[in-house]
Amino acid sequence: MIIETLLLLFAKGALLGLIVTAPPGPIATLCINRSLHRGFGSGAAIGIGAALGDACYALVAAAGLAMVSVIVDDYSLPIAAAGGALLIFLGIRDLMTPPAGALQVGARDLLRTIASTFLLAISNPGALLSFGGLFAGLGLVDGKTVTEVASIVIGVFFGAMVWWTALSAAVNLARDRISSDLTLLIRRISGGLIIAFGTVVLGFAARLLLA
Repeated sequence: MIIETLLLLFAKGALLGLIVTAPPGPIATLCINRSLHRGFGSGAAIGIGAALGDACYALVAAAGLAMVSVIVDDYSLPIAAAGGALLIFLGIRDLMTPPAGALQVGARDLLRTIASTFLLAISNPGALLSFGGLFAGLGLVDGKTVTEVASIVIGVFFGAMVWWTALSAAVNLARDRISSDLTLLIRRISGGLIIAFGTVVLGFAARLLLA
């Protein structure tokens, strides 16, 4: 009975991870850009960082959304400013990096990619509220044991990684089947979109500052 409960919570967590991850956004655009620019490994590294961020938000939501939401409100300005600045930096760097040199990706680069994407993922306060609503919808807000919470969080990470791995693999496969000119055009468009996302986030931060 305990194992069945844990498996059910894991499945709900995986579904939650898929639901939160699948909608297009700045991290998805970044994943596509990196997969085209540097291959499957870099795209998957983006996914690992994003999935770790989602798992952290799932842990926070399971621990107590109400208490943490107050903290998020207090620090929403620096969080939004940091996320927007990071997006613009990543977008500009992608636009300025030559295609030939970008294919040489080492382990240190992958670790930096994971870390920067994780920071980007947790810099979105709205994600916490999304997790809170979805937790309530899936019946995950009741009191849970440590083992049950761990099952949910691991499920969220797994579900998110399924999506990011599939997206990275699909883009990497498409990269080998389209012309280099089209690949470069897609990279430039995605880099511009990343900068646009960052500008919007910074605009949100500016509105908070002036409010």
